Amino acid sequence: MDSKLNYINGEWASALSKKTREIINPFNQEVIAVVAEGNEEDAKLAIQAARDAFDNGEWSSTSATERGRIVAKIAELIERDKEELARMESLDTGKTVEESRGDMDDIAGVFRYYAELADKDGGEIIDSPVPNSISKVIKEPVGVCGQITPWNYPLLQASWKLAPALAAGNTLVMKPSEITPLTTVKVFELMEEAGVPKGVANLVLGAGNTVGEELSSNTDVDLISFTGGIQTGKQIMQKASANVKKLALELGGKNPNIVFADADFETAVDQSLNAVFFHAGQICSAGTRLILEESIHDKFVDALVKRVKNIKLGSGFEEDTQMGPLISEQHLHKVAQYVEDGKKEGATVVVGGKRPDNPELQNGFFYEPTILTNCTTDMDVVQNEGFGPVITVEKFNTEEEAIKLANDSVYGLSGGVWTKDIAKAERCVAKMRMGTVWINEFNVYFPHAPWGGFKQSGIGRELGKSGLEEYQETKHIFHNLDPQALNWF
Repeated sequence: MDSKLNYINGEWASALSKKTREIINPFNQEVIAVVAEGNEEDAKLAIQAARDAFDNGEWSSTSATERGRIVAKIAELIERDKEELARMESLDTGKTVEESRGDMDDIAGVFRYYAELADKDGGEIIDSPVPNSISKVIKEPVGVCGQITPWNYPLLQASWKLAPALAAGNTLVMKPSEITPLTTVKVFELMEEAGVPKGVANLVLGAGNTVGEELSSNTDVDLISFTGGIQTGKQIMQKASANVKKLALELGGKNPNIVFADADFETAVDQSLNAVFFHAGQICSAGTRLILEESIHDKFVDALVKRVKNIKLGSGFEEDTQMGPLISEQHLHKVAQYVEDGKKEGATVVVGGKRPDNPELQNGFFYEPTILTNCTTDMDVVQNEGFGPVITVEKFNTEEEAIKLANDSVYGLSGGVWTKDIAKAERCVAKMRMGTVWINEFNVYFPHAPWGGFKQSGIGRELGKSGLEEYQETKHIFHNLDPQALNWF
């Protein structure tokens, strides 16, 4: 049995308590690894290692060019071990191995992007209003960063935090999801191989209410970056106030996907499926709120149902599998209850709405891809994030109504608009209160573009130049070249 440990101050170590946790394959519930189950005490050791490494200045004073070289080396090693990482990710999450291979390409791209960005900002000279003076603005690392990642895209989300933090010269402690830590452990092995100095990057495996809480509340941590649920995000904000940590939060979304009657029908149908059913809908940016112009509603739903019935569920390692299981038994029950609650509110299940009957899938956490019609924004099933393979369908008659429906949410992560009328599309996206809006597309992202949400979808941005700036402090340096006494006092 594969066994994984914490990584603290350059050493692989068991949890101080000696406790362990079994990691299971959600396709068949087989145990695939045993990992250390760290707690607050392990987290404190890791934070102290990161604090010492930052304060002694070895990493933060390493040239940005050298830091970029090491981050680029990590990208190179991820590409070298792509197949191993992809298979490990699929075993751990249940997603198809083809999706995991795509993730690994994206992850290597994130490390490479920040490697190239590391030494591109040499500061700025600004015009000083004081004679005989120099005024300049520089960027410095924040310090010790706590990073907490989710279970749905374990390594992809980790890369969005690790790569900019290292490129900027920070030290860090990462806590991956306790149920999907395997590829993150592997990448820490690769970071060690790439030459990241001891104490700079630390890994503590364990639960959110122990390790995560310590990272959030410990006053030696200068920044906390969290991706996950909105309630946990609010708790982290409260804990982080102990020493007014910098915060970076990505707290999910309930994302509208507006389709006008003049859109390319077949493409919009196809992309409405892609917007939701990859990784069984366990995507924070999934377009789970389909908002259809009433004149095409019935035809569009019929086309979706026909396609959904043909989605092949199964093992992520079988070539014809299109959708894997949900992540856990607990999450399966949550999604099933979400649909039942929607039915009680008046939604109509037109396809799916239950576990599959296939005997070969009974040991996995499978739920059929589901479409709910007759939905309105006063329903919890429209307002709350289900995080499963479920689409809710709403109707509209005017452009203004479509925008109003799209914005009727506490979330503001992402959204989409489908139309051939470019002016109409631009009017819509200008009024949609979301961090990312796609026109005639859904769920496209890349390292160069910032990612984050409006409203309760979070604070700050990952990816892009903004993603590096999250891990930097701005310092103004004023140099008086001809100091004189004021004789004021």
